[in-house]
Amino acid sequence: MTASQPIRKLVASDESQEARDKFMLDAVRTDPDTLQHMEDEQIIDLIRDTDAAISRMQAIQLRAIANLSVRRRRAPSAASEVALALSITEHRASAIVSAATALIARLPRMLNLMDDGQLDLYRAMKVTDATSWLSGDHVRVVDAKLEDKVPGRNATQVRRAATYEAAKVDPDGAAERTERKLVERRLALHHHDTGITHLSVNNTPTEKATAAYARIDRTARALKTSDEPRTLDQLRADVAMDLLLSGTGGPSERTEVFLHIDLDTYLGMNESPATLAGRGPVTAAVARRIISGSDTTLRRVLTDPRTGQAVELSPTRYQLDPAHGEFIRVRDQECRQPGCTRPAQNCGIDPTRTQGEAEGDSDQPVTYCSRHRKLKGEPGWDYEVTADSTVNVTTPAGLVHSTTPPSMLSGVRRTNRLRMKPRK
Repeated sequence: MTASQPIRKLVASDESQEARDKFMLDAVRTDPDTLQHMEDEQIIDLIRDTDAAISRMQAIQLRAIANLSVRRRRAPSAASEVALALSITEHRASAIVSAATALIARLPRMLNLMDDGQLDLYRAMKVTDATSWLSGDHVRVVDAKLEDKVPGRNATQVRRAATYEAAKVDPDGAAERTERKLVERRLALHHHDTGITHLSVNNTPTEKATAAYARIDRTARALKTSDEPRTLDQLRADVAMDLLLSGTGGPSERTEVFLHIDLDTYLGMNESPATLAGRGPVTAAVARRIISGSDTTLRRVLTDPRTGQAVELSPTRYQLDPAHGEFIRVRDQECRQPGCTRPAQNCGIDPTRTQGEAEGDSDQPVTYCSRHRKLKGEPGWDYEVTADSTVNVTTPAGLVHSTTPPSMLSGVRRTNRLRMKPRK
């Protein structure tokens, strides 16, 4: 008997799928070499089995999320609770809450496929997105049509199948949806971890996007001379940014960002990362490139040597006191809601109750984006600030999420979560 035969026998036994999943989990944890003893076919089966197990657990999680949403009377703040519980963005949490509600109320066959391990959350959300505009009667038809078409297909195939069936069952609605999407057109900014950012224009008319690309492409190709080292892709990106910033491809227009960098890094004496508010850490090289601009303004920020938190901002233009709005934004750097990264200069300043004090007796100014300033006033949510400027956010479930102001030394906010007894 080879080393892999006992594993093959157990995996192929008549035990429940849950029992086999548990056996493999225990086996891999106990002996990491377990996988080395398995044949290729068994490894593929294990990959599929674990994916099915994940799908089944996601179905349970979605039911729990939908239940929480009902308990909160489907208030938008339910997504904020989910975001904090799962340490995900509120945009992602809101999408999951919507998907959970749709799968349970409108797409029961898709949810059953998740229960059977044949459809994961990512692909299920392709269906919920593609059918969100359909009426109840129409979505039930699509749900039934997709039941045999979704299993075994990748996310792109699932999206296309769902979109096709939705347009087929309600062609007039599909045309109206296109018009609504045009109303929702927007500019999106997605920061990455390497000092670069993804900028996109979403839901723009196809003919305009095609024409814009053609203009950029023509300009880029005209610049691609024999002594031009940039590739066409690089030239297109540079031309597009020049057009956006100046409208003519000329000098960039002035804008404001908050870059936090220590003196030694600025002087090139070390390579410690700097922090760009709303984006997070950037490399020393990127920071120095930003600072090298001719219109850059530098201001001295004194920090507490123990915590790295800002305590004083130099009065370059006027005298500042600790309650001054500009100092508050420099200190906080970003919205103080746990997990939110909106830059402080795009946030409002809201008085927040000091720990141990009655509302209004000793409030402290704190930066919040417009979304979280509104959430702060929602029933069941409680915000307080401690003496060291830590913000404690208590959710309707009684969970407390805390953040401290970012350290100028690391650019990182400390966060923690602890369970408290539900408030009366």
